[in-house]
Amino acid sequence: MDKVATKRDYSLLGRDAKAAVENGLSAAEWYHTDIPRKQMKELMRREDGPAIRDTALWLGSMVVFGGLGIAFWGSWWCLPFFLVYGVMYGSASDSRWHECGHGTAFKTRWMNDVVYEIACFMIMRNPVTWRWSHTRHHTDTVIVGRDPEIAVMRPPDLFRLVLNIFGILDAGYAMIDMVRNAFGVISDAEKTFVPEPEQPRVIRIARIWVVIYVATIALAITLGSILPLMLIGLPRLYGAWHHVLTGLLQHGGLADNVIDHRLNSRSVYMNPFSRFVYWNMNYHVEHHMFPMVPYHALPQLHAMIKHDLPAPNTSILEGYREMLPAFLRQLKNEDYFLKRELPPTAKPYREEFHAEPIAAE
Repeated sequence: MDKVATKRDYSLLGRDAKAAVENGLSAAEWYHTDIPRKQMKELMRREDGPAIRDTALWLGSMVVFGGLGIAFWGSWWCLPFFLVYGVMYGSASDSRWHECGHGTAFKTRWMNDVVYEIACFMIMRNPVTWRWSHTRHHTDTVIVGRDPEIAVMRPPDLFRLVLNIFGILDAGYAMIDMVRNAFGVISDAEKTFVPEPEQPRVIRIARIWVVIYVATIALAITLGSILPLMLIGLPRLYGAWHHVLTGLLQHGGLADNVIDHRLNSRSVYMNPFSRFVYWNMNYHVEHHMFPMVPYHALPQLHAMIKHDLPAPNTSILEGYREMLPAFLRQLKNEDYFLKRELPPTAKPYREEFHAEPIAAE
């Protein structure tokens, strides 16, 4: 079969979306490592304490470093303070919307909801659209034509990846979506996963966000300074690098169209700072297998099931040493992917957890 016939169609309304449903890949039963019911119940126990502590550190650090950035504004000394502020705004918000969207970070529901709304604004992801988008991501993880959150398609667009280190494309598309939604337009792709009763809220939130951004821009013009934008909006660009750096490792270079998270997700051991910013999402195989386990229990879950999983990458650097060559090979052969090696103690792959790449009719 020639290259044109096997080329993947990532559209949520395209050929592969239809084929994924017909071939039983959509909403399929995924492989899970066996865990005794009592231990699973303990792992899933929610607490307010860890998330209150970490949220206070997160928002408190933004107040401190943002305040120091303002105090030293006009000199080079403001740069290191805005660098930290940017990471907390433009990267830590990515993991906060994610965990609070699952409803697992806090035990108290309203705490999850408040932090979720704040983090969604910072990362420029409509809280309604992305709640449903992420539900689909977990239901159909890296299933071509079904998963709306595939970060790296095949063949990979390396130029796009570089631009997104600075948040340029993602933030640009987010602004376009925000304005489009604010004018009352829900895209056809969004309609495939956002229930119709939820769509008016998508529009309402977009309009609120537009007002906030317009007010911030107006203040910057009035003051004759970009300082207001350094605090609201621009950190989504200059602070994006960390969440892009860690996020690409989640599924980059691995298999698609399989229903075993051990094949399409990657866990990576990371330094304490990155784990705090990332809220333990470096244990990504574990998170996808058991998404209702709170972030603070993921290290414990990892220790419990690592006998059944591929060995984690030992660092971010080692993860990139594995992933980047795979991207380069996919430029020439988009069907190439990294095959995960399981330890001898793992349950073997089962045929029902595999699927051949979906081809054109």
